[in-house]
Amino acid sequence: MRGWARVAMAVALRPALWGIAARQTWVLARPGWWRRRPFLPVPDAAYLRFRMQTAYGDPARPPEPPDVLAYLHWCREYGGLVRA
Repeated sequence: MRGWARVAMAVALRPALWGIAARQTWVLARPGWWRRRPFLPVPDAAYLRFRMQTAYGDPARPPEPPDVLAYLHWCREYGGLVRA
């Protein structure tokens, strides 16, 4: 959990990324998240394990803030390219 707190702090310190972070939270949220505990828009646990395995080689390893920030920057830039 500490890794996710570090990611949240890194995003909180960058207001320019708040909008894209909120959008990606919504996009990656489990379908029907409001009907199951925890009642939060979080990705499915199996999806997160898969992403941590493919990103770091260890499904238990927490995400690195620079990696998440780079991903959010990429999402913002890619979204701009798609709209253009």
